[in-house]
Amino acid sequence: MKARQRKSMGAAVSRRSIVTSAAAAAAGAGLIASASGQTGSGAKPASHLRFVQPETIFKTTTYTHVVEITGPGRLIYTSGEQGREPDGNFPPDIRGQSVRAFENIKAALAAVGATFDHVVKLNVYLIDLRKNQPIFSEVKQQYVNKLAPPASTTVGVPQLTREGALVEVEAVAALPAAG
Repeated sequence: MKARQRKSMGAAVSRRSIVTSAAAAAAGAGLIASASGQTGSGAKPASHLRFVQPETIFKTTTYTHVVEITGPGRLIYTSGEQGREPDGNFPPDIRGQSVRAFENIKAALAAVGATFDHVVKLNVYLIDLRKNQPIFSEVKQQYVNKLAPPASTTVGVPQLTREGALVEVEAVAALPAAG
């Protein structure tokens, strides 16, 4: 839309306000709300969740390419959690930091009544991707539902916000509406 056209409309309308209004309307109509999460480690996913491995995409057992969430519910987003101990120190290696990052996410999820069974998406940032990813992946498998693993993205990065950090993990969880 040209500036002259926007001006003639009276108040300027930003893309952000349009997207925010559309998202609020869709959520109110139940079109983009979340659903209950995974039902247990290795269990069949809840009926509000669909874990899809399209036939035309490379097959993998460690993550799901598409996770669809339908119905009213809650979406939970965690901040990036590094492998820091409660005292602020880092374990010395990727295995220790990976376990600690997942334990930190576990605590964050528990604070809102969620568990790893509700996680539908992980974003992972790793220092020295080629070296650390196999060990990180091993640890991740101890936490996620293996029958319906969350969608996942892993990216190698040159550094994280804290000196000594080797990994940072964000999680998105889907739960039923709060009662």
